[in-house]
Amino acid sequence: MPAIKKTIKRSLLVTSATLLSLSLTAAPVLAADKPSTSPSPTPSATPPANMSTVGGARLGLPGTQADLGSGAPVLPKDVTARSWIVTDAESGEILAAHNAHWRLPPASTLKMLFADTLLPKFPRAERHKVAVTDLADIGAGSSLVGIKEDETYTVHDLWLGVFLRSGNDAVHVLSAMNGGVGQTVKAMQTHADDLQALDTHVVTPDGYDQKGQVSSAYDLTLFARSGLQKKDFREYCSTVRAKFPGETKKDKKGKTSRESFEIQNTNRLLTGDSDISTYQGIAGVKNGNTTNAGATFTGVAERNGKVLLVTVMNPEKHEHNEVYREAAQLLDWGFKAADKVTPVGELVPPRSADTSTQAGSDPSGGPSSAASGAGKGSTAPVAASAGAKDSSSGAGIALAVAGGLLLVVAASAFLVNRRWPLPDLLRRRR
Repeated sequence: MPAIKKTIKRSLLVTSATLLSLSLTAAPVLAADKPSTSPSPTPSATPPANMSTVGGARLGLPGTQADLGSGAPVLPKDVTARSWIVTDAESGEILAAHNAHWRLPPASTLKMLFADTLLPKFPRAERHKVAVTDLADIGAGSSLVGIKEDETYTVHDLWLGVFLRSGNDAVHVLSAMNGGVGQTVKAMQTHADDLQALDTHVVTPDGYDQKGQVSSAYDLTLFARSGLQKKDFREYCSTVRAKFPGETKKDKKGKTSRESFEIQNTNRLLTGDSDISTYQGIAGVKNGNTTNAGATFTGVAERNGKVLLVTVMNPEKHEHNEVYREAAQLLDWGFKAADKVTPVGELVPPRSADTSTQAGSDPSGGPSSAASGAGKGSTAPVAASAGAKDSSSGAGIALAVAGGLLLVVAASAFLVNRRWPLPDLLRRRR
């Protein structure tokens, strides 16, 4: 097959200076996911000799897989994670990986799959009054956003609680709206199977440690890439902080009032922390931390038109914010090495992906602006608004989306079969 020209480079215009200024003026960063006290065993410190080969044979081998070309920088030597992967988010090419298919506890990074599965099901303005049963069976020590029974929240509120505060209470309320935890877990597993995330076994919707619940750096990257097709997902995962409804109170005269409180994203590369700076070009995605999983993180960042995804699972160093430091080192390497390495594998497309869905539909579920506003074969992107205009938009870093790029006929079948590109234009909503 003749070589196919790469599609137009596309950019996430996320300004690091804006994020840094936000981090300097922000309230203290909220605690990350609290380690659970689940009795499930700690995974072995040794990767299996044979792992899945989805995405390429080398990804099934233990150890680091990289093919450095002339002038390529060496990989950072002090990355201690049990598993990691660096990927071109748009082409799906895997630049380097380490035990990419090692099945490990995912912690709250599994919430990416939860969100990708449920986000299209409920309008963000829909309101839900929380019942006592909605909050049943939340794991001990879970991270919570502070949802109260008998209070009413919008779906938008609940997703802010999921993405910013990693609130297991928000996950359980949305699961209840979806027919219950059992039905939600089943839907998540079905979606994971469609994404060809075959290392993943879902037991809980929130990533709380449970026996048998596993995923991999490869699968978590698939979840992030799939979620980033949705404009709401991109908005929520890039929001720095927002207002969340508090508890309704009644004064002595019987008058009721309900104030809001601020929540802040627990992704330290997005917000910064006392010992780590905001990462230049960061735009999400999700972090996690439990007893069995250790620290986990998947992030997406853009520099000079190149968009990279990185996933890091369970660094051996247990220093504060170590997972973010290692993720930043791998991203730095990826941006320098992107055009100087031979890919060692690729992110496979969903089983359900085909040319009609890639070129003619909006990843959020409706008809695409590109399909309705441009003729077939057009390569001109059409900008569209990201949506939310309220104060919970996260200080202006939520992302907007243009309609999907319509691939030229000659390249369409090849690219869709082999790749699943991100929307062609993502930019800061000021």
